[in-house]
Amino acid sequence: MSTLKTIKSNEVAHPMENLLRMDRIPHIWCPGCGIGTAVTAFASALDKSKVDLDKVCVVSGIGCTGRVAGYVKLDSFHTTHGRAIAFATGITLGNPDLKVVVFSGDGDLISIGGNHFIHAARRNVNMLVICVNNFIYAMTGGQVAPTTPLATYATTSPFGCVEPPFNIPYIADSSGAVYVARWTALHVRRLTNSITEALNKPGFSVIEVISPCAMYYSRINKLGDGLDMMKFYHDNSKIKHGEDTKNLDIGFQTPITVGKFVDRERPTYTESYKKWLSDIKKEKTK
Repeated sequence: MSTLKTIKSNEVAHPMENLLRMDRIPHIWCPGCGIGTAVTAFASALDKSKVDLDKVCVVSGIGCTGRVAGYVKLDSFHTTHGRAIAFATGITLGNPDLKVVVFSGDGDLISIGGNHFIHAARRNVNMLVICVNNFIYAMTGGQVAPTTPLATYATTSPFGCVEPPFNIPYIADSSGAVYVARWTALHVRRLTNSITEALNKPGFSVIEVISPCAMYYSRINKLGDGLDMMKFYHDNSKIKHGEDTKNLDIGFQTPITVGKFVDRERPTYTESYKKWLSDIKKEKTK
């Protein structure tokens, strides 16, 4: 039976009521924000992937996207700023049967939690990281983030950002992630398909979701509202599957390369650890 609730003829229900905590709706996200769209893609992917929902765990940190853990009707944990991946690592090592999904923002995962990000990828810890990138610290006032494009205005860069931004897919790839993709909040079906693939793939997977921030990012840079930003994504996104991740830098209002860039096999950290223990036991019995 589909996990998405069927609307009965005599009542009106949200089609994803089985996956959302309706008592916490309406959500806090601003008009024009793409986080809700990313959550919809995630919910649809859970249905398509046929994963056991009793074995799915969602972890998020602090920030706009960090609120996702509180809205999904799954075992979920809202952790401290920058520690979502560290927390998720503990969960997956404690119970390897769980599919752990880290759903948080660029400030939480790539700035405050950047160290945990690269080492979880290096170890190939079994989890899916969905990073919603809005190029800014949105919840705390619109400060520059490690993903803010050069020359972009922010509350802490009134004359334009002078710091080169991180290329998230390149960091993930070079650190050892087995699955790396990027889509915008406009690419709902493609994002859903990527999440579906990643949910069924062992190892450290990363999906970057470029999302409009119509409040702090768009206003100060005079980019219009959320729909204007979505139109920009429509007109300027270029799908290039398998593109070298070194070529995926994002500039201010420049074309954005999206697609699936990495899909490879590596032993997960748990598998490597079990093999190491087995080898030690064999050595001792010689």
